[in-house]
Amino acid sequence: MNTYKTSEVAEMIGIHPNTVRLYEKLELIPKAQRLANGYRVFTDFHVAQLRLARIAFQIEVLQNGLRKKVVDIVKVSATGDFDSARRLTEEYLKQLRRERLQAEAAVNITERILSGERVENTHFMKRKEVSVYLGISMDTLRNWEMNGLLAVKRKENGYRVYTDEDLQRLTIIRTLRVANYSLEAILRMLSQLSKNPQADIRELLNTPDEEANIITACDKLISSLKEAVKNAQLMIEMLKDMKTKFK
Repeated sequence: MNTYKTSEVAEMIGIHPNTVRLYEKLELIPKAQRLANGYRVFTDFHVAQLRLARIAFQIEVLQNGLRKKVVDIVKVSATGDFDSARRLTEEYLKQLRRERLQAEAAVNITERILSGERVENTHFMKRKEVSVYLGISMDTLRNWEMNGLLAVKRKENGYRVYTDEDLQRLTIIRTLRVANYSLEAILRMLSQLSKNPQADIRELLNTPDEEANIITACDKLISSLKEAVKNAQLMIEMLKDMKTKFK
C-alpha cells in the first residue's frame, strides 16, 4: 500500500494540511502511524476516507439529526467497519427522502394558504400521534407551542387536540426548522401569513436574500436534499469499493 506525507494527502484531496490533522483529531479518518521523527504516515485508506468525508459533508442539513448521522457514518467507516457504515448511510438516505417529501408538502400547503383555500378540520390527533406522524419528538412539539408557534385546542378533559389546520402549520414549521431557520423568524413569518394570506412575506425571515419567503426557503431545502441524496448514493458505492480494497 502506498504511503503519503500530510502535505501530499492534503494536495491530493484539495484541502489544507491542518484540515487533515483536524480530521484525524476528530476521528473522521484513522489515526496515522508516525515515523521516528514524528511525521505522520498516511495510506490509500486515509485518502479514500478523506474523499468519503468530503462528499459526506459537502451538503449539510443541520436539523433533525441529519448532521449527527453523517458524522457517525464517517467515524464508523474510519474504523474499517464498512458494512455498518453502509447500513447507516442507507438509513440516512431514507431519512433524506422523507425530509424531501415533507418539504414538498410544506410548499404545497403554503401555496394553498396563499391562494385563500380554507382547511376543513375533519381529523383530530393527540400529541403522541402527531409526534409519530411528523417524525419529531413530543418535547419538540411542546417547545414550539411554548414559543408561540402554535396554539393547540383542548378538549373538556384537558387533552390537546391537533386539527388538520394544525398539522399543516406544523408541517411548515418542521420544514423550516430543518432548513435551519430560527423559531423567531418562523414565528414572525407565520404570524404575518395568518393575519393576511395575501401579504408580501419576502422580508419576513430577515435574511440577506431579499427573495426569502416560505416557498423559496423550502425550495432551497429541497434542492439541498436532492444533492444530499446524490451524495449519499455515491457514499454507498464508495463504501462498497473501500470494503473491497481495504477490508
